[in-house]
Amino acid sequence: MLAKYLFFVLLVAFYASTADSQDATNHPVHDFFLFNGPGDFNRNIFYRNKLEFSFESGWEPRNIPFVYNFVTGSTYTTWPLHYTLQPNIASVRWTIDKIDWPGILRGTMDYTFSGTYVDIPRGPETRYFAFLFGIRRNFIRPNWRMVPYFDAHGGVGNINARGPDGVLYAQGQDLTFTLMNGGGIRYDFNRRFSIDAGATYQHISNFYLSQPKYYDYGINVWGSMVGFNLRIGKARPLMQ
Repeated sequence: MLAKYLFFVLLVAFYASTADSQDATNHPVHDFFLFNGPGDFNRNIFYRNKLEFSFESGWEPRNIPFVYNFVTGSTYTTWPLHYTLQPNIASVRWTIDKIDWPGILRGTMDYTFSGTYVDIPRGPETRYFAFLFGIRRNFIRPNWRMVPYFDAHGGVGNINARGPDGVLYAQGQDLTFTLMNGGGIRYDFNRRFSIDAGATYQHISNFYLSQPKYYDYGINVWGSMVGFNLRIGKARPLMQ
């Protein structure tokens, strides 16, 4: 499965490199790899109102307590029923500002609108669908190809709950909510195409909406995430 995904990423990279060279007829240096010319080439990658399509896939086998239990007052514990989630997230990412802020905070902010399908290879449930909205902060250093990021998402979805079937510690209803927090490193090949890799935490629960009939045990897992990003539309004119 991972080999197929990497092959798909390479195909997208090849397409992106050829398409990007067509965008830059007057700039022959704009081939598959970025050109370290004068100024900060990241200003040609991260700019206000840029749109990207992204696809990310992950593997989340580590079960932990709900990280916000200190807010809810719930018991900080891991339930005996453990899960493994394999999320697949398709997103449109919108950069809402130009590179700004001082020091290590220098970067841009993105809004993200996503649809996700989560396969559940370990656990009584088998699948989860959700719609997500999120934000991402890109921490951009001048002329660095590698860009650290942090993101947070929230949304609503549907799971084939097994709590009503009598499975102890399973989910109590189909309507559920999810939170995802993560971070990682993005690598930009050119103005059109980049890849990223990192770690993410995911929470799925019904927020006690089915109480008192079914207790809200929830799912809390973390693991790795990899993906690619592809600019939507034409690139803006090059900046020096």
